[in-house]
Amino acid sequence: MLRRMKLVVCFCVLLCALDNKADDNQVSLTKLGTKTGPTLKFFYCYSCGYRKVFEEYVSILQQKYPELQINGENYIPSHNKMLIAKLLSFAKISLIVLIVSGLDFGQPPTSLWQWCLDNRFYSCIMIFFIFNAIEGHFISSGAFEIHFNDVPVWSKLETGRIPQPLELFQIIDNHLNMQYADVDIE
Repeated sequence: MLRRMKLVVCFCVLLCALDNKADDNQVSLTKLGTKTGPTLKFFYCYSCGYRKVFEEYVSILQQKYPELQINGENYIPSHNKMLIAKLLSFAKISLIVLIVSGLDFGQPPTSLWQWCLDNRFYSCIMIFFIFNAIEGHFISSGAFEIHFNDVPVWSKLETGRIPQPLELFQIIDNHLNMQYADVDIE
């Protein structure tokens, strides 16, 4: 009875940990103040290491275009991939809890399950790393998307590469010229 109670508590803790509901209707104060000038928004794959590339581009762009507001955030993969990653995470934690608790299913254990029970630490570590690698595959998008005033101007998913700084300068110059073409400064 105590073992089942522990299993139920672990299951509830797991469900609470996986429940990450975000309130999408809430607008942060920083988003309200960013509508004053041209904005450049980057969507990058954090797990691919593109945050460092984003930070390098920000430093280069702020030198050349000080009036440009630059934002960046993690590119969120498709809903299906995120769902698969969450299910794998749930399966990983569940398997680890079952192994640590030594749950007996009432039937003779298979040789694999018996090995996991005999080598709990090693099997839990192995399950943790293997499932993390598979989850990472589903979460990694390889994206490096650039939007100028909410208009997509570059997509690594379509082109297969990140723009060179000179290419990005040319794109920004073209969009700034189009934006201010109808304004005569005389």
